[in-house]
Amino acid sequence: MPQDENSKRFDLEDRTFDFAKACRAFVKKLPKTIANVEDARQAVRASGSVGANYIEANEALSKKDFLLRIKISRKEAKESRYWLRLLEASENLGAERDDLVREAQELMNIFGAIVRKCE
Repeated sequence: MPQDENSKRFDLEDRTFDFAKACRAFVKKLPKTIANVEDARQAVRASGSVGANYIEANEALSKKDFLLRIKISRKEAKESRYWLRLLEASENLGAERDDLVREAQELMNIFGAIVRKCE
């Protein structure tokens, strides 16, 4: 694998890791309503699955397995976006939530482009 492709792969690993960490940091700041506790739990799980499945894709044994893992990463990014949008954030946390929603959307777009390129 050429060096620039290799570094791009690890940049996306870092980016998905940073996304999951940012989601965890964000939910710690939220008011502890019943809805937020449940929705935050789902957001944390989905955001962590984005990167975990991307790492699995990089270790895939076949192109079919790679595409499946990338599609799962996209699905988990989409799910993260959904749960983040449901979270009740105060005014001062609304911008942070919106940034995370945008990052989830960007990750969905990246994984979608990878799928289109590989199919």
